[in-house]
Amino acid sequence: MIPVKENISRTIVLKKRSGARNSVRITDKKVVRMKEEIRQYYDKNGYLSWSEKKGKYVILGTNTPANGLVECPECKIGKLLVIRSRQTRKRFIGCSNYYNGCRASSPLIQRGMMCATKIPCKICFWPMIVFRYSVKQKWTRQCCNIRCPSRNIKS
Repeated sequence: MIPVKENISRTIVLKKRSGARNSVRITDKKVVRMKEEIRQYYDKNGYLSWSEKKGKYVILGTNTPANGLVECPECKIGKLLVIRSRQTRKRFIGCSNYYNGCRASSPLIQRGMMCATKIPCKICFWPMIVFRYSVKQKWTRQCCNIRCPSRNIKS
C-alpha cells in the first residue's frame, strides 16, 4: 500500500494493482467458444486476418457475392449470378469465379420479364428461371442452362 497525500488534510490509501488492468484469464471453455464464433466468419475461399487499421478481424480473399443464386456446378467455388454485359447489354448467367478460370456461363432471354430463382435444377444443378414475354402469357419455369436435357422436354 502506498499512502497518498491529498490537500494535506487527509490521507488516502491506494492498493497497487499487479498485472495488466484488462487481463483476461483464458480457459478451455472460452477457447472452444471463441473457435465456434470465429468459424462462422470463415468462407470457403477466404480466411481471417487481423487489421491494425480497423482494429478487428477481416475476411480476406472471398469470392462469395451477396446476390449469388446457387453454387457453381463446374468449379464448386463461385456462385452463379445474372450479369448484364456493358457493351452489348445482353443478359446471361455466369460464375463469380470467372477471373480465376471458371468458364461456366449460359445466355438468358433478352426480351420479356424474367426472374432468376435460387432453386437449383434437379438434373444439372444450375438455377431455375421464371419468365414470360407478355402480360397475357403465363409464367414459365425452366432451367437457365442452355445445355440441360430438361429444356428439351415439353411440359
